[in-house]
Amino acid sequence: MSTHIWLRAETKPAEERTALPPKHARQLMDAGFQLTVESSSQSAFRPQEYEAVGCKLVDEHQWKTAAPQDAVILGLKELEESGQELRHRHIHFAHVYKEQAGWQQTLSRFVSGGGTLYDLEFLVDESGRRVAAFGYWAGFAGAAVAAMAWANHSCGCSPVLDALQSRPDQQTLVNEIKSAITACNRQPTALVVGALGRCGRGAVEFFESVGVDVTKWDLEETKRGGPFEEIIDVDMFLNCVFINNAIPPFLTTELLQQPQRKLSVICDISCDPYGDYNPLPIYNKCTTFDQPVESIDAGEAPLHLVAIDHLPSLLPRESSEDFCDQLMPHLLQLDQLNQGVWQRAEKLFKNKTSGLVLDPEN
Repeated sequence: MSTHIWLRAETKPAEERTALPPKHARQLMDAGFQLTVESSSQSAFRPQEYEAVGCKLVDEHQWKTAAPQDAVILGLKELEESGQELRHRHIHFAHVYKEQAGWQQTLSRFVSGGGTLYDLEFLVDESGRRVAAFGYWAGFAGAAVAAMAWANHSCGCSPVLDALQSRPDQQTLVNEIKSAITACNRQPTALVVGALGRCGRGAVEFFESVGVDVTKWDLEETKRGGPFEEIIDVDMFLNCVFINNAIPPFLTTELLQQPQRKLSVICDISCDPYGDYNPLPIYNKCTTFDQPVESIDAGEAPLHLVAIDHLPSLLPRESSEDFCDQLMPHLLQLDQLNQGVWQRAEKLFKNKTSGLVLDPEN
């Protein structure tokens, strides 16, 4: 019997990406997989595009009641909070393995329902390297949003950023920001920490495409430990570092209050204010597409923070297709969950849930 993949509609506000664009869905069907696709009112890929490649469509959120027990539920972002037990095998970014807020409740839903989580963030090869990531596009979009905020701040616009809307392609975004910077009559400066990684590379390439003078930092520049005074000497600071252990902070409130601070925009692309490993302990909640900027109280000079945890949604089509290009060799092996990346992901799930105490009221 062929493996049944059920592509669920996303529920996270402003999330227009998908884990499976239409052309990739066709590839799976050609390989013998059974596929069900939920029509989505917010996806950048319209239902008609899936119909055109032969997908079976159902209404949004039908997986909860209509998906067969043996179906693999494929999504992108975390499920909405609920007390519903999870009985299926699920593939998505759950944001629970670093003990983020609500992690126990989320994992308890799987344990009580007998389901399994294959977390996309932790699909890794034999060497422990992630097999698919949105890092490049997170960096690219994060740099764009930071530059947009800087340009509006420099021109005295209020608010610094209106609600964000997705763009049809990267060149449209580059042209828009380049024009905004040109209108400011000054080229801004930026510092990117994590510049050698996928996320940092995307940020650097965007900045260079619009003429921003960018300083690139990675392990060598940060090994002495923070906080780093150099950060407040640039216009924009981008954190692109994936951190899984406690380190000295990159910035502190005391450093930001220095009167000589030039820094006016921070974009925390890594965006993990709810865990214990946050290198920017100057804020405690994410911003959103609807409210993309938070003002940081740091002395007289304004300071704006962007901390959106799904920045690639600014370019949903390109980022989704690139991500699924990376994921596709492994999706084609979903009928072999007892080996490779899927086996490692299931082992991690069992490890993370082995000592979990179920909440009897959940």
